[in-house]
Amino acid sequence: MEPPDVRELTDEDSASEEDEQPERLCGNQLLAGAEIRRRGVADVGKSDDDEPHTETARPPSKKAKKIRQEPLKWIIGEKIMDGLPLFPEPDYSKYRDFSPTELFELFFDEELFEFIVQQSKLYCAYKNWPDISVTKEEIKVFFGILIVSGYNPMPSKASFWSSSPDLRNEAVCNAMRRDRFDRIMRCLHFNDNTKLDVEDKYTKLRPLIQHLQKRSMDHFIPTQAISHDAAMVKYFGKHGCKQSIRNKPIRFGYKVWCQNTVSGYLVAFEPYQGKSHKGNIELQAKFGKPAATVLELIDEYSTEKRNLSYSFYFDNYFTTIPLLIELKERGYNGTGTIKSNTVGKDCPLMQSKAMEKKERGYFMSATASDKNESVVLSRWKDNAVVTVASSLYGSEPIGSVDRWSRVDKKKIKVSIPHGIKMYNKGMGGTDRMDQNINKYRISIKSKKWWWSLFTWMLDMAVHNAWQLSKGQGSALTQLQFRREIAACYLNQFGILPKGKGRKSTTLPAQHFVRYDNLGHLVEPVQDNKKRRCANTGCTSIGRTQCSRCNVGLCVKCFRDYHTK
Repeated sequence: MEPPDVRELTDEDSASEEDEQPERLCGNQLLAGAEIRRRGVADVGKSDDDEPHTETARPPSKKAKKIRQEPLKWIIGEKIMDGLPLFPEPDYSKYRDFSPTELFELFFDEELFEFIVQQSKLYCAYKNWPDISVTKEEIKVFFGILIVSGYNPMPSKASFWSSSPDLRNEAVCNAMRRDRFDRIMRCLHFNDNTKLDVEDKYTKLRPLIQHLQKRSMDHFIPTQAISHDAAMVKYFGKHGCKQSIRNKPIRFGYKVWCQNTVSGYLVAFEPYQGKSHKGNIELQAKFGKPAATVLELIDEYSTEKRNLSYSFYFDNYFTTIPLLIELKERGYNGTGTIKSNTVGKDCPLMQSKAMEKKERGYFMSATASDKNESVVLSRWKDNAVVTVASSLYGSEPIGSVDRWSRVDKKKIKVSIPHGIKMYNKGMGGTDRMDQNINKYRISIKSKKWWWSLFTWMLDMAVHNAWQLSKGQGSALTQLQFRREIAACYLNQFGILPKGKGRKSTTLPAQHFVRYDNLGHLVEPVQDNKKRRCANTGCTSIGRTQCSRCNVGLCVKCFRDYHTK
């Protein structure tokens, strides 16, 4: 199947905002062309009797030729590693007196708000729409409402402005009108449509991505352990970069390469653009595409923060021995699980199938060396066989972990190599970030294909700001931190509505109380004032009312009002 063409300039897909049907293929995939190839046959459509077979020259490959690596030298056992290098202690003192809103605006700063206002006005002119004259303050209120939707989700976007007291959100209603919110959401834009890069599939978000990449790096307080992994952004619409990964909490969506600290702070990120994206061809040819993403993100580090002795952790999708050696030559350390078929046949470690018969806790180690650097591989039998490669950690000192024993019916101590124990400790920063973001993820949806990525980056900025708050000693939970930002924007920049707006078409809650037959009693009006009878068709004015409905009713109409 040929990939769908996704370089059109439209912002929207044809799905509804609430439609989530992951089992269906999109229209572009169903309408894409198909091609059948047979080696050595010039024309597949013709039969073998029409013309003799003629060999077809293959088109020149656009991929860079893979660079052949020098063979490694293997020895049983492990070489003594140099030990963990010194690293400066993290210092968050400059953020000590920052409020949650000030921390958030380290990422979404005034410059970015002005840019969004400018691009939204240009988009209105491009679409030949009336200029909505959006202001920077309104964009802040708009973002505040989006943040509110993360910790106080509603069945639909319009529910925030509902007249029913069980749905209505007073803070949102008093800050911005519903129609104004819809207009801003329709015109929100981040790049000039007349200057889009057709080779970049995320070109509509590229200025926002670049700005947040820079701000995340600027306010990164260096910590030694950094994990490299892929984050998934939930999306069920149509786009050529949408991924489908089985057995994941988020099966469908955009994939984002991320490097995070252990606590979850996002240091560097880049959305995945698919196999057709070229990237750094030289790195891909030398280390493979997955491993090249690690080095590509490291190259985005600022000069000041690049020259530190980081320890990177990644899973077996990225780990290769040439990658670990390259990191060591650059002054970094690397540790990751590695696939058996990636190690090579000349590795002297016991095969995984043979080790499965060993008792739990059994392990072996071997060292692979080139001219300059060495990498230690530790293969360990737990519930399954696990292999970890590291340029920093070996098997010593041997640790222990608790495991449940079916035979003994209790937890027992099982030996574990040091390298695997440190991998478990250093890996997982990206998963921690995903957990925190998805806990209060923005719930307002849109038809635009880039909306889910934009809201993910907004949530990511709040999350990074919260990590800085925690680093300087704040005890605020993530919910409290988000509420502080939302309340600040809604109260400070919100504009009270001038009138009541159009009449609601929904029935008020009092309509249902009227007929519940619970506690409706005739009582005199307070201060003996006169009230008009609320029953339809009655024009009398009396001094009696219903104790539950709180409406004026004459005695004659009391029964009819509560039964009809």
